[in-house]
Amino acid sequence: MKERLTRLVTPERLARIEALLAAKQPCLQIFLDDVHDSRNMSAVIRTADAVGVLDIFYARNNPQHVPVHTLVTQGAHRWLRRHRIPYEERAEFLRKKREEGMQIVVTHLEEASLDFRDVDYTRPTMLVLGNEREGVSPEVLAEASHSVIIPMHGMVQSLNISVAAALILYEAERQRKAAGYYEEARMPEPERRALLEEWLRRDTLVRRSKGRVRVIE
Repeated sequence: MKERLTRLVTPERLARIEALLAAKQPCLQIFLDDVHDSRNMSAVIRTADAVGVLDIFYARNNPQHVPVHTLVTQGAHRWLRRHRIPYEERAEFLRKKREEGMQIVVTHLEEASLDFRDVDYTRPTMLVLGNEREGVSPEVLAEASHSVIIPMHGMVQSLNISVAAALILYEAERQRKAAGYYEEARMPEPERRALLEEWLRRDTLVRRSKGRVRVIE
């Protein structure tokens, strides 16, 4: 299957997708706690892809489907995985992640909060961001390994969640790049091969719909 699919992409395109997969950081994940604005979610997706995040989880106290705004993501949503967690199970989900060894880093303003730059993001990390009005829920905050803040020196004490996500994710990227995490693949080979096949298939379908596919002999 992979061999047939690779005939539908140029060597340069294939190399780019393989490099993208090799740079993915499976132990750097995001959880969005009842984020209301789907455009904010789409902006987070775009930044997440830029730093190599593979998995984004979210829970909403609303049964409606969450649309992806393609003008915001610019296609980034096709290069990571999104998982919806039942709203009533979100605290249990994070608890299990913590028990598996992942630190739960929650954006939340309180006296004990750390400067976001003081956290070691080379550890397996789940970054948790809350909704635009109320922040993270008490149930989610109870599962935090650390709560973090972004120091601010103006009248407003919070940033848009997509901006906050970008600042923290790029601090994580800086630390991980310095530690060599982007120099070799972090994902197990079987999973990487399976994902490559899935992404080649999806990329081919998208480009075919735009009339950009031809067979490479």
